[in-house]
Amino acid sequence: MRIENTVAIITGAGRGIGRATAVHLASRGVKVVLGARREAEIAAVASEIEASGGQAAYKATDVTERANLQALVDLACARFGRLDVLVNNAGIGPISRFDALRVEDWDAMIDVNIKGVLYGIAAALPVFHRQKSGHIVNVLSTAGLKILPTMGVYAATKNAIRTATEALRQEAGAHLRVTEVSPGFVDTDFADTIRDLDVRTGIEKRKREFAIGPDAIARAIAFAIEQPADVEIGSIVVRPTAQD
Repeated sequence: MRIENTVAIITGAGRGIGRATAVHLASRGVKVVLGARREAEIAAVASEIEASGGQAAYKATDVTERANLQALVDLACARFGRLDVLVNNAGIGPISRFDALRVEDWDAMIDVNIKGVLYGIAAALPVFHRQKSGHIVNVLSTAGLKILPTMGVYAATKNAIRTATEALRQEAGAHLRVTEVSPGFVDTDFADTIRDLDVRTGIEKRKREFAIGPDAIARAIAFAIEQPADVEIGSIVVRPTAQD
């Protein structure tokens, strides 16, 4: 499948995996629609894409607000006439031990990592059904594949979406493709929201030792998207070779 001139929404597009995905897809001729809470960041990414000859639109988006995801889908359709791919990438990971009782962080992860993805799916599905085509890509984590201390709630949110992704895949029929992508340690600002200093220090140390660049995840997402229309890549795991 040629992906030139297809239209893709990427949430969490201001930095990290989202930014890398937006830039990479745009370099392949995809028209990208960028969503993130920090409007200045996605405006800068859109400017970079357009300076390189690509096409981009953007809108400040808080994925915990259902109306924001609907507005982002509406923007894609108004600006480019259709929507072909939704990349649900926005996520947070203020991890900690359970006995730290950071319940407000648990709530935040549930709101962003679970409800934010479901709101995106709810906004995109009517468009995909109308077009009789579409592709949902949910960015998960290897934290849900190998459960470790401090990762309990974060991994649970990712595995909740892993379950939802598989159910959606089975419901999807012949016209909707569904893919989950599970990154391992990636060189992003994941640790910035971790308030436990010891946990944060440990994550940053491991990141310095063997994290891969976010462009590796962007290439995996592009690989899933560019398959022929009758081929669905259900699951991709991308991690450093040094990650256990």
